[in-house]
Amino acid sequence: MLQDLEEEYRLRFAQMAGYRDRVWKVLTGQFFQAYVPKDAAVLDLGCGWGEFINNIDARTKYGMDLNPESERRLAPNVTFLKQDCSTTWQVPDSSLDVVFTSNFFEHLPTKESLRETLLQAHRSLKPGGTLICLGPNIKHLPGAYWDFWDHFLPLTELSLGEALGLTGFRVVRRTGAFCRTPCHRDSRLPWRSSRCISACRSPGDSSASSSSSLRQSRRELQIADC
Repeated sequence: MLQDLEEEYRLRFAQMAGYRDRVWKVLTGQFFQAYVPKDAAVLDLGCGWGEFINNIDARTKYGMDLNPESERRLAPNVTFLKQDCSTTWQVPDSSLDVVFTSNFFEHLPTKESLRETLLQAHRSLKPGGTLICLGPNIKHLPGAYWDFWDHFLPLTELSLGEALGLTGFRVVRRTGAFCRTPCHRDSRLPWRSSRCISACRSPGDSSASSSSSLRQSRRELQIADC
């Protein structure tokens, strides 16, 4: 499977690369930046071609992926970590302010891989740090979810919430339906399919930010702390 990563990305995303980057500029600037202080250390888990990490404003930025093409796509100020996310991350304990991941957990082969990945995120986050997870909700995509042959792990807001609880996170806010239509009134955001978002906070930070421009739908939002 690993040898197919580069070719899968090219087949799936090459023709849309510029468009995807423009979309993520809007998403980071108008929503996700609220979770990421500009002096933060941020790790993008399963960073792909860097659409999030290249556009987010932060002091220290890491991108983790097994796709060798990722390193060539990342901005010069992003440190690339080429590794299996379920093994020990190449960052010190309590060194990150934010771990972000988008459309990645469904590609992990087993629940044990997800568990080990969440434990590494928990270890690496500082007290008061944040884990933000965005991905498809199998509850609302029972058929279309399987249109991608590298989807293995089906998750809902409840199953992901249980996994977070079992790895030391505490869900403090959950919205079962979130952002089916574009997350902002800007029509450049093509998010019309179901997604689930989990934003998890580690100890020392009880705040939970939200955006008045977000509109309720079938995506799921969770905020949790350690």
